[in-house]
Amino acid sequence: MAQLKKKRPGRLPRIEVVDLFCGIGGLSYGMKSAGFHILAGFDLDHTCKYAYETNTKGEFIFKDITTVTANDISPRYSKKAIRVLAGCAPCQPFSSYAFKNKNKDPNKYDLLYEFGRLVNEVEPDIITMENVPAIRTFRLKPVLQDFISTLERDNYHVWCDVVYCPDYGIPQTRKRLVLLASKLGEISLIPKTHTSDKYVTVRDIIANLPPLNAGESDPKDPLHRCSALSSLNLTRIRATQEGGSWKSWPRELILECHKRDGGRSFGSVYGRMKWDEPSPTMTTQCTGIGNGRFGHPVQDRAISAREAALFQTFPISYKFFENEESVSLTKASRYIGNAVPPKLGEIIAKSIIYHLKTVDR
Repeated sequence: MAQLKKKRPGRLPRIEVVDLFCGIGGLSYGMKSAGFHILAGFDLDHTCKYAYETNTKGEFIFKDITTVTANDISPRYSKKAIRVLAGCAPCQPFSSYAFKNKNKDPNKYDLLYEFGRLVNEVEPDIITMENVPAIRTFRLKPVLQDFISTLERDNYHVWCDVVYCPDYGIPQTRKRLVLLASKLGEISLIPKTHTSDKYVTVRDIIANLPPLNAGESDPKDPLHRCSALSSLNLTRIRATQEGGSWKSWPRELILECHKRDGGRSFGSVYGRMKWDEPSPTMTTQCTGIGNGRFGHPVQDRAISAREAALFQTFPISYKFFENEESVSLTKASRYIGNAVPPKLGEIIAKSIIYHLKTVDR
């Protein structure tokens, strides 16, 4: 990690952000929390409009990134502002599952190339991109390497590395590739804010929430609700200790697929979290016990949508839906699991602020 340089005195200029692939606004909200001005977010999921506009105050634009041009972006920036172009291209094409699945949409692999095209057209001052670490070794195309080459040809200074989220106060063992690029000079992420003995834990985040039984919801918080479980799955989770998984069950409870040699590698499914460690990475299926280590540490249920949102560092005040009582857990989990943790967005914004204080503008 680069050592901090001496900061330049003086007031920072206005910092404005356009967010590509914005979703419900996790990245934008984190940057807004650091004082950035969110102008707009582009996304193809029109159902994200309410959450994005309500929480970030930026305009949600429903448009395919392949049809977006500089004319859609450049006029939004103020003349004297620092122009930030941000984005998290959908990561599913670069996941380990995608490596095995030959039927994935090949056009999704090109979304980062579209990001590069827009960088070339818009010429923002600063760029940030976030994605899964596997993009570094993606076998079908050198997507990340091509993106970095595009930036360097356009005279950007590029920093790119994998970030372990607990090192920055995010209470989940999420690893994300973060890229920062600037035309103004060298840029990097700020130093880690937490050491392993000070990581934010599951207990820190959810211990004080009202207890729930499987299938229940909190009458005072519609998002604090959890999936119902069959009698067999209730028996299974009751047989699972804190931090344990199906590997500790009696044989009659184990699924047939897990009894085979290949199934034994899925050791964390039907697992419980540990109170005094960060949670596992939140996914789009994080409210189901069969999809990972998403069981509550001691209550006989999967985590609630509210708990998942808190692990993603969304504040209690974040508005996901106009009417949270009528929304399915499936949709809530998809929104939450797909999002960039707002705390990571704030860390990225603080890194940009520090960068601007240490370079000549």
